[in-house]
Amino acid sequence: MSASDLIILALVSTTIPFLCTTAGAGTVFFFKNEIPQGVQRVFLGFAAGVMIAASVWSLLIPAINMAKEQGGNGLIPTTGGFILGAGFLWLLDAFMPHLHPGSDQPEGVKSSLQRTTLLVFAVTLHNIPEGMAVGLAASVAQYGGTAVITTASAIALSIGIGLQNLPEGAAVSLPLRREGVSRRKAFGLGVVSAVVEPIGAVVAVLLSGGIVVLMPWMLAFSAGAMLYVVVEELIPEAHLGEHSNIGTIGVLSGFLVMMVLDVALS
Repeated sequence: MSASDLIILALVSTTIPFLCTTAGAGTVFFFKNEIPQGVQRVFLGFAAGVMIAASVWSLLIPAINMAKEQGGNGLIPTTGGFILGAGFLWLLDAFMPHLHPGSDQPEGVKSSLQRTTLLVFAVTLHNIPEGMAVGLAASVAQYGGTAVITTASAIALSIGIGLQNLPEGAAVSLPLRREGVSRRKAFGLGVVSAVVEPIGAVVAVLLSGGIVVLMPWMLAFSAGAMLYVVVEELIPEAHLGEHSNIGTIGVLSGFLVMMVLDVALS
């Protein structure tokens, strides 16, 4: 595949997640206030469950199988890629200025950016590894020369990430509205937060460059990055306050949905 073909593939593969984030951001036109905390915890847990299952079934297992088909044992590329991916997100989390909804204390390096910008950056952190994962899965399915990821599996991953992006879009636009931003601008910024997914997909597939030996590393990289987000942010936020079991139910539900999608469409 040429570079232009890779870019088109990445953009097409992230269409569903992008549209779902956009649809979620559109809730700002129908809700006056933020989603109730209990519902928000379920959504956060659901997103975490989807990302855990996707990391295992759609990324790590295919990375191991692909490395074995290349004559290796899968240990070095999956372990190395996983560590690099988690480290990459750790660096972004440590240095990129961002503000989580419901928090008054920004994270990352100190900056003079407005709260609205910091809120958008917080969700952008989540979307980077998601876009990379979807783009790479589609890339491997198209010309990896292997059945470790089928086209159906890549579609299942895209749908799963899209489902958990619905509340993520709302998690951008509704807090922005609470900060006094107009509904149209809040929606627009929610859409902007989704743009990083196709960008992440394009960067990931171009870095892999169709070189089969790099793909296990890149798949594991995406898995490490996604699981960092899950452990660092989604699960803790899903269990804030009383009755944290609803966050647990959300995690289990998201994991189940992604597992069913992967098994049913594989």
